[in-house]
Amino acid sequence: MALSTASSDEDVMSTINITPFTDVLLVLLIIFIILAAVTKEPVMPLAYNKERVQPSEIVVMITADDARNNVVEIGSNAVNIRDAKTTFESIEYSTGHSQRSVIIKADPNTTYGLLLQVMDAAQQAGLNTFGLANKVQPRRS
Repeated sequence: MALSTASSDEDVMSTINITPFTDVLLVLLIIFIILAAVTKEPVMPLAYNKERVQPSEIVVMITADDARNNVVEIGSNAVNIRDAKTTFESIEYSTGHSQRSVIIKADPNTTYGLLLQVMDAAQQAGLNTFGLANKVQPRRS
């Protein structure tokens, strides 16, 4: 509480009124909260691989329709997920154990569990390097 005397008109008020400043800050805070809630998440840019998939690497395709039936496409063979380990072993044997990498291209609507089953089957077959592909771009000459 400020004490003042009525002796002269030149007396300086010794307190500062911060109510208008607080009001402005609260309004700005409310505006920022509303804007943060309303703004949408930015669209992620498409990723382009600088290193292209080599033809000798093992490519696995998982589409949403085939995933419902637990079917994956390993190389050019459509196999059930239960037979994936055997297929990986036969491909590894036919390449002379030179290929240790698997490129997996999965539909965004497939389940994460099926993707893990494919990776587990490949790992049990001795394939220990994985890559996840998004859109495969054609080579530019």
